[in-house]
Amino acid sequence: MNKISDKVFITTAINNEYGKDLPSWITIKEPQDNHYQRILEMYLDKGEASAIALSLEMDNSIVIIDDLKGRKVAERLNLRYSGTFGLILRAKQIGVIQSVKPILIKIKKTNFRFSEKLFKLILEQAGE
Repeated sequence: MNKISDKVFITTAINNEYGKDLPSWITIKEPQDNHYQRILEMYLDKGEASAIALSLEMDNSIVIIDDLKGRKVAERLNLRYSGTFGLILRAKQIGVIQSVKPILIKIKKTNFRFSEKLFKLILEQAGE
């Protein structure tokens, strides 16, 4: 992951949702102006709202967001965004990982929800 980007930031809200120790290449950073976050929390959960609020303050950022409502808000705000699977595909394209399938299988074992159709589409796009 840290070969895809120079810096990876998450907010405290996202860290709390994750609930585990973070790798050393991830930095916790809060939005400087929490007004955006409070407004966004009227429509999104705290994690997505904080990620979008932070992205609004950062130049040349890409917010990683899987929640459909969050993606629509990011799009309306003209933010660059990707989902987890887009990030995984990109990692394969640039040679950071050899295969997406083992990663997708691990994700399937978590509470991350996605359809079998999407699973097959990602494998197809990855050429696997």
